[in-house]
Amino acid sequence: MLAIRLQRLGRKALPVYRIAVQESRRHPSSGRVVAYVGSYNPHTKEVKLVKEKIDFYLKNGAQPSPRVVHLLVEEKIDLPEWVKKATEKSSKARNPEKLRKNQPKEEPKKEEPSEPEVE
Repeated sequence: MLAIRLQRLGRKALPVYRIAVQESRRHPSSGRVVAYVGSYNPHTKEVKLVKEKIDFYLKNGAQPSPRVVHLLVEEKIDLPEWVKKATEKSSKARNPEKLRKNQPKEEPKKEEPSEPEVE
């Protein structure tokens, strides 16, 4: 089975990604690539895609990774119905009763005048 995934390039702390079609059981950096269908630069958010190749591989059953699905949706490429699209994350606190905003308000403490020390 084929997978469409990102393959990291670039130097340390400055990644650039290729969008590669390869066997799903191989590691992305193994080098056994069927085709390169685009590139993605996360610093400039620049995406370059070869839409004809992507459509061809999607119609033949290539599974895109979740990040690639996100990039394809942003570029308005029609995806088959069987492609799993990422769901929206709901930010829900685990223990909302422990949050500071849900704690009872504390009244400011009034300082009592201290007695002068006698020597």
